[in-house]
Amino acid sequence: MKLMRRLAPVWLAACILVSAVWAAEMPFAKPEDVGMSGAKLKQVNAAVQKLVDEQRVAGAVTMVARKGKIVHFETFGLRDIEAKKPMQRDTIMRFYSMSKPITSVAAMVLYEQGKFQLDDAVAKHIPELKGLEVHKKSEDGKAEYVEPNREVTVWDLMRHTSGFTYGIFGNTPVDKMYRQKQVLGSRDLQEMAKKLGEIPLLFEPGTRWHYSVSTDVLGHLVERVSEQKLDVFFKERIFVPLDMKDTDFYVPKEKANRLSACYGPKPSGGLKVTNQYGANRYLTPPSFLSGGGGLVSTARDYMRFCQMLLNKGELNGVRLLKPETVEMMTKNQLPPNVNWGGGNGFGLGFSVQLKAGRAGKGHVGEYGWGGAASTHFWISPKDSLAVVALSQYMPFSGQLQDAVKPLVYDAIIEGQ
Repeated sequence: MKLMRRLAPVWLAACILVSAVWAAEMPFAKPEDVGMSGAKLKQVNAAVQKLVDEQRVAGAVTMVARKGKIVHFETFGLRDIEAKKPMQRDTIMRFYSMSKPITSVAAMVLYEQGKFQLDDAVAKHIPELKGLEVHKKSEDGKAEYVEPNREVTVWDLMRHTSGFTYGIFGNTPVDKMYRQKQVLGSRDLQEMAKKLGEIPLLFEPGTRWHYSVSTDVLGHLVERVSEQKLDVFFKERIFVPLDMKDTDFYVPKEKANRLSACYGPKPSGGLKVTNQYGANRYLTPPSFLSGGGGLVSTARDYMRFCQMLLNKGELNGVRLLKPETVEMMTKNQLPPNVNWGGGNGFGLGFSVQLKAGRAGKGHVGEYGWGGAASTHFWISPKDSLAVVALSQYMPFSGQLQDAVKPLVYDAIIEGQ
């Protein structure tokens, strides 16, 4: 382990050197060159500008790539209303739960190295989680704790079937315990694991889909298995190889001017600043490295991550994952009779579209996810399409995604 720590700076320097040699920006193309209608794609501009004009968002960035080429990269409105700073292509935003796919990829890098198996009990790698019980109500209505039918596995963490919860979206007895122990206020991931080990599961593992701290636990598993802090592993194994130069758990001082403010609705109409956790939260390195929701990034960086996935694990000649691993991650992995969101599936870190959405709002096989500040991405393998749509609006709203998605799909020329 000490040797690994001594070699880490050398490894990182080598990665940076290699990155400098091969890194190239994704090419731009005319929509018609990749089978899309430029005229129809321009309708995205009008739809997003309408959201800005109606003060439903302060600003937005939208980016569309097809067949590995960018055909749309537009900015709208302001990143800071008070300072009158425009939204720009390199504006840095809070990505919240769009961190989850990155953590899932990090875990699968280690999986490919044989560091763990997907059916491993999580407690094998995080002993603090050994002996978890399930919270149930007895016939007289009193709480009781029972041994689960099986242990929480890595599968469960990646598809949100673990029995963990968040503590902020529900008011069950278990959610209340999360709040009492301040699970999300933990100093670091190890402290979070210790607290979780003292709280019962909300349900039997594998029996329900329930959004939770599962991906934060997965991030700690990455730390335990790799013997590296999560931010270091991300940088060495994902961000530097993919040239995601503005993606991190915080914004360094020299980039602080590019961080967008975050907004929410005024009761009287319009927008007000709602920088959750304070504006300075993202300007210093955090001790709690949330793989479930802690990253900041840009449209450009995240599109490179998306294109790597669309390329089945590779970008610009650098391979992060095997094609079969990406295929497994982006297919429905929920147990029989378990679904979420009206019949949608969930892979290993992504939602998966199992049937066509109404009014062009989803193609079968599409996968993606969103973040609490109203960011979203989706990838449609059969269309060779990747889309990133970003705003900074809380609480989460799907209005940007709903405005953009049907127009993007409609712009694809049939048969091309």
